[in-house]
Amino acid sequence: MPLYKQHSLKIYNSLSGEKEVFTPIHEGNVGMYVCGPTVYSNVHLGNVRTFMSFDMIFRYFKHLDYKVRYVRNITDVGHMVDDIDEGEDKIAKKARLEQLEPMEIVQRYTVDFHDILDKFNFLPPSIEPTATGHIIEQIEIVKVILEKGLAYESNGSVYFDVVKFNENNHYGKLSGRNIEDMMANSRDLDGQSDKKNPQDFALWKKAEPEHIMRWPSPWSDGFPGWHLECTAMSTKYLGNHFDIHGGGMDLKFPHHECEIAQNEAATGNTPVNYWMHANMLTLNGKKMAKSTGNNILPGEILNGDNEFLSKAFSASVARFFMMQAHYRSILDFSDDAIIAAEKGFNRLMEAMDNLVTIDFAAASSLDIRAWEDSCYEAMNDDFNTPILIANLFEGVRFINLMKDGSATLSETDLKHFSKLMHAFVFEVLGLENEKLLNGNNDKLEGVINMLIDMRNQARVNKDFTLSDQIRDRLIALGIQLKDGKEGTSFSL
Repeated sequence: MPLYKQHSLKIYNSLSGEKEVFTPIHEGNVGMYVCGPTVYSNVHLGNVRTFMSFDMIFRYFKHLDYKVRYVRNITDVGHMVDDIDEGEDKIAKKARLEQLEPMEIVQRYTVDFHDILDKFNFLPPSIEPTATGHIIEQIEIVKVILEKGLAYESNGSVYFDVVKFNENNHYGKLSGRNIEDMMANSRDLDGQSDKKNPQDFALWKKAEPEHIMRWPSPWSDGFPGWHLECTAMSTKYLGNHFDIHGGGMDLKFPHHECEIAQNEAATGNTPVNYWMHANMLTLNGKKMAKSTGNNILPGEILNGDNEFLSKAFSASVARFFMMQAHYRSILDFSDDAIIAAEKGFNRLMEAMDNLVTIDFAAASSLDIRAWEDSCYEAMNDDFNTPILIANLFEGVRFINLMKDGSATLSETDLKHFSKLMHAFVFEVLGLENEKLLNGNNDKLEGVINMLIDMRNQARVNKDFTLSDQIRDRLIALGIQLKDGKEGTSFSL
């Protein structure tokens, strides 16, 4: 039986403002879309936290035996400076400043994005579409919205008619905004815009003569609006109605609000069942910003080349630090905080190392089932990683008691306990045992292959107790064996 049938998972839905029991549209399957980066600069630490939150959520769905299609896009056109419809494209501006082609900028910072996420042990998404790869789909959606009378063309650009849409729908349902209040608080356009109303947003923008990134359309040579890109890519791969849409809290308005409006205008359906938003990361109690200098890049944490930290920290320590806070809470990054996280991380890894060396005894002095339930209860309560970590440290305490001979577990319970600790520490939280990673890889590979040979021989001799023991102890170290037609392989 798949694990998801044994658990009731609750997710905080930003649309309703409540925790709701997760019921997928198709049983056993999850469709999740997360707004990815605009690749015009090095990915900043706040974005890494957002993507890490959804990496953890992706991992937990997989742990529950769901089949997950996780789509996370790359925005490589159409995201204007200051997130408005007028002005200059962020990528085009960077290309102009550095005297490069826009796609050179895209390539440089897409590589940086993947490199950083790989260092922090992210699982790759199922699909990673780009905005420029879906221009045709975006043009087709604009045509549909125009045909329904919910958009208008103006001087080669096409804008979504928010006021018209709001006659039979609710623009503002996600952010809790009222269109009358928005109109009352907005400035007059003074004839400087092609829009009918300030709240209207671009579906397609006519490119000015100096604008390099441009594509032909029925209305003009131009480029798609930022909001439209995510609508096109999410619905192409997940359908007009899918389970989860995620992103940073800063995207709730206007980006996600506009996505909902576009989807409802084009299809008549509410596009997403559960909207999820990760909260922001601050630095020393203040908002992170390049303009103020209160900013640190992920790579600067790893190499120590910054003015905020007393030394370099590993990616797993930084990941553990972020997992100690709930994804919906504001998290403050500081030297003291990550030093404390490093101590906790080292305690956890030391316990995982010790777990491999512990033998079982006939008696049992830990209620494994109750401890297991507490771990799942934490994750099933809107992915509450801080509570999960507290429960894992209860497991650490017990490992230390077993090591000292003050507590024991039966063979069956010890195997089950080891498997659960491994699953939550390495698979769900995505932490890595750095002693293994930082060791001599050639020697490590040789030792693991020797153990695989010993296990294979044990299986030939029908010594399944030894075979299982080798496998389970490697798992406890974060080393996963995979038996296939061509033999046994391993992954760290």
